[in-house]
Amino acid sequence: MIKILIVEDEKAISDLICMNLTDAGYQCTCAMDGMTACDLLEEHTYDLALLDIMLPEVDGYELLEYIRPLEIPVIFITAKAALKDRVKGLESGAEDYIVKPFEIVELLARVKVVLRRYHKLEEGQIALFDFHIDTENHKVWRGEKEIELTPKEYDLLLLFARNQNITLFRDKIYESVWGTAFTGDTRTLDLHVQRLRKKLGLDSCLKTIYRCGYRLEV
Repeated sequence: MIKILIVEDEKAISDLICMNLTDAGYQCTCAMDGMTACDLLEEHTYDLALLDIMLPEVDGYELLEYIRPLEIPVIFITAKAALKDRVKGLESGAEDYIVKPFEIVELLARVKVVLRRYHKLEEGQIALFDFHIDTENHKVWRGEKEIELTPKEYDLLLLFARNQNITLFRDKIYESVWGTAFTGDTRTLDLHVQRLRKKLGLDSCLKTIYRCGYRLEV
């Protein structure tokens, strides 16, 4: 499991980040100041660090200098929004720079991009919204909880996940998932889509495209 260190002295923000990253399947450790973060880095290995800049004892820039030899990618999350601050953060060696307030969806996307850049995302997994698809074991997880899907529901989800933002026609979906020619009866396919929406909370993302089929919008 991907391990992320969150260094943020505002507890509400720290808790929000930790909760959402945990729900997305990451293992999170939180530190409220730079010195505690240094102690944790001496004792544990992390795949990514999310750092505030204005921290007690050891600030984010100093902490980045400490982290750099460990080859752990860093994303700054800070209220310092000026262009000179963003430039300084990136030139100091951070992989990304996120300004508060931020949208959780954007944070999750930026985390995923950095992890992919460093080849730290686990092989055989597709991260999608707040769940992971384990393509090796044909399972779907939200955090540490498995989401029970039938084999056809899983195959259908995998097809959508591999074709994000692409309209898939009903006949092609049916042939891909059920392995037989589409006869024009949409009831079986439509029922499976309804179940996926309900089980995974995809009502607003898995769109019905009139007279065509479906599209998973990410």
